Amino acid sequence: MGFGGDGVGSRRESRERAMSLLYEAEARGCHPLGAVLEVLVAEAQPFAAEVVAGVSEHQEEIDDLIVRFARGWTLVRMPALDRTLLRMGAYELAYRPDVPTGAVISEAVELAKRFSTDDSGRFVNGVLGQIAAEVRPTPAPGGAPAGAGGTPAGAGETPAASLDA
Repeated sequence: MGFGGDGVGSRRESRERAMSLLYEAEARGCHPLGAVLEVLVAEAQPFAAEVVAGVSEHQEEIDDLIVRFARGWTLVRMPALDRTLLRMGAYELAYRPDVPTGAVISEAVELAKRFSTDDSGRFVNGVLGQIAAEVRPTPAPGGAPAGAGGTPAGAGETPAASLDA
């Protein structure tokens, strides 16, 4: 399976490469996870390297988000690939506003279906959907972004308040 066979490399291929690198970093015990970029034989595509570095840089905040919305699951208990895909998706949702929410979630779900367990696609979709509702404001009726007036969307009200119960 090649990455960027046409020399350009798509974001989809870059996400797959980032998933492989983050999975490898965790399996090797690299800390921070981004340290895996320093030992590559072939340089990763820019977007893949950016995702790996971003997940590594923001891992604590990302993991906190995941744990908050993954009801009944600890990070350690999750399949490693699900954890990796959730970290990637949460990074893009929280720190890459230029990437459409639908693209982040659908590509993470697709990778989960291809490479992880039978239930992984639904699990990744559910957790990332809830993270997106919190970190990405959606337009409110009348066109004003939710949380307008200096309050982030979801502040003071958890979109999935029942999850915290």
